[in-house]
Amino acid sequence: MYREQRWTSADGLELYCRIHDAPASGAARRAPTVLCLPGLTRNSRDFEALAPHLAARYRVVCPDLRGRGFSARDPHWQNYHPGTYLADVQGLMQALGLGRVAIIGTSLGGLLGMMLGATAPQDVAGLVLNDVGAEVDPRGIERIRSYTGLLPPVGTWDEAIQQYRAVNGNAWPDLSDETWSKLVHRSYRADASGKPVLDCDPRVGDALRAAPRAPGDLWPVFGRLRDIPMLVVHGAHSDILSVSTLERMQREKPDLERVTVGNRGHVPLLDEPAALTAIDRFLARLRP
Repeated sequence: MYREQRWTSADGLELYCRIHDAPASGAARRAPTVLCLPGLTRNSRDFEALAPHLAARYRVVCPDLRGRGFSARDPHWQNYHPGTYLADVQGLMQALGLGRVAIIGTSLGGLLGMMLGATAPQDVAGLVLNDVGAEVDPRGIERIRSYTGLLPPVGTWDEAIQQYRAVNGNAWPDLSDETWSKLVHRSYRADASGKPVLDCDPRVGDALRAAPRAPGDLWPVFGRLRDIPMLVVHGAHSDILSVSTLERMQREKPDLERVTVGNRGHVPLLDEPAALTAIDRFLARLRP
């Protein structure tokens, strides 16, 4: 379903991505590549449902940010910040010769998409923000700061599922046991002894807690995206993207498209029918 590729960052880390190649049709060749950027502690496996769905029509690239998944961990944890991640993404685009891309960014990935669109608008054909926007709710930031890199080790996959449900149960209240197991295998990986461990460097949490409690003013960044088509996928119960922020984004960018996914907090999983339908329609309207 996909092939793997590694490349080296500007500061020498080996980084990883999954590539779902598009069909050989002319329409697929003309369409922009879809670049899927994961959230703070997540990785390319978060798009295991969405990427194959999109790969029927688009080339889809899903990287692991440094310190996550199969990308190398940074020996200098202070490098775990958006500026470094953005440089890594731009390095990946150059290494693969991606040209203009349509970005689907979850949480942190959406912020990186906004930054790329603001600094290199010629490289961004469209932007899908998954439950993130021009202002981040402090409630959600404090919740994420409270556990990132601090969860105790687990001994079995059942314990990993219990731990993951304790952290994310409010965001995804209606999932089956089978789905929880799939999600845990996307965020944990067996170590040398076979025990599941979170597939993210714990020092990412140290970097988060060392940063200011709220991101800087993102409204000027958002203002520079006025000419880039944008879809916002909003979790109905999100504690990161508030309704008031979303409404202001709509006022300041009247062509912004939005969909609210019911019974979801931060973040929608992007396999929900409402999210899939909105993403399919949005991407289909982007110019080749």
